[in-house]
Amino acid sequence: MSGPRTGGYNRRMKLLTAIIDGAATLGILEGERVLLPARAGFPLASLMDLIEAGPEAWQALRQCLTQLRGQAGAQVGHGDLRLGAPIPRPRKNIICLGLNYADHARESAAAKGQPLALPDDPVVFTKSVTTVIGPRDPIPAQPEVTQQLDWEVELGVIIGVGGKGITRARALEHVFGYTIINDVSARDLQFRHKQFFLGKSLDGTCPMGPVIVTADEIPDPQSLQLRCWVNGALKQHGHTRDQIFDIASVIATLSRGMRLEPGDIVSTGTPAGVGFARQPPEFLRPGDVVECEIPEVGRLVNRVV
Repeated sequence: MSGPRTGGYNRRMKLLTAIIDGAATLGILEGERVLLPARAGFPLASLMDLIEAGPEAWQALRQCLTQLRGQAGAQVGHGDLRLGAPIPRPRKNIICLGLNYADHARESAAAKGQPLALPDDPVVFTKSVTTVIGPRDPIPAQPEVTQQLDWEVELGVIIGVGGKGITRARALEHVFGYTIINDVSARDLQFRHKQFFLGKSLDGTCPMGPVIVTADEIPDPQSLQLRCWVNGALKQHGHTRDQIFDIASVIATLSRGMRLEPGDIVSTGTPAGVGFARQPPEFLRPGDVVECEIPEVGRLVNRVV
């Protein structure tokens, strides 16, 4: 059965992981400042701890905001922080959708010289937890392993309330929030090994962040623009309304026989404009800067090193 409703109060926040003196801590982004709940005695130190604690903890954090805003010692400037990925070490692999935009499915088929065949069901694979890096961290080029490192801007969905057999009608009630993911892909490994996992799971190939925007701030996740630039040149410009399988349908499909748990991450596919499908193909090299943006969430900026 599906999980309980999480509504009934305003939990709108932009949450992040701040790295201070080498330790990760929960932060709340408000304009140019970051509020640090731990400095005001909030008992949950990490964003993952908060997600797993459930709706009562989310409400308790919101009730702390007035205190945090009035306490100078619980605030730092956004530019003075190192940001980690919102969930630096997920409990499980990131669940990913392949070919979930018709234009990307079309360009992929054309690049491979194959006829277009849109999927009848979601194409699902995973990325290892060791892929995750923060919104400003370097992407390792690893030329000894791959020569075809590619970019993919995606909307990431964070599960807040677990469940199995979740209906499509209630699926979005299980979402804690949304983030940006760059599903960096080693195309030569991906296509050589047939299964996606190895080509999608090189260390440092899942930039994530800069924040998790709580679900009530994005009431319709099918109304978001996605853009990706490489060295300032726009490569991808898509819209979640063009997903073949919308987010509610994906959650319902995944949960039919597999329990989704708080903190699970679902990366929902990329629009057209990836490197391997260009003529001629383009791949990332050391020194390249990749920027991925969803305006309601923010922007990831990662340099290849």
